[in-house]
Amino acid sequence: MTEIIGFIAAIFTTLAYVPQFIKVWRSRSAKDVSKRMYLMMCTGVFLWLVYGILLRSLPIILANGAALILTLGILGLTIKHK
Repeated sequence: MTEIIGFIAAIFTTLAYVPQFIKVWRSRSAKDVSKRMYLMMCTGVFLWLVYGILLRSLPIILANGAALILTLGILGLTIKHK
């Protein structure tokens, strides 16, 4: 049951980045997106990924691996489109 809750939480927290990524991608504008916030978020998500790897926790690894890709993508788009 604990793993199921972890996977559900992982799905929701990871998917939360998708609308922002799509919006910046489609609009080709990141005018209102904070680069600092996404830089800090990328760092935190990376550390969570390392933590998950050390614990060998699949929900933490999968969620933060996917979230890192999305947050790095958003950060990259903010640099490209600002």
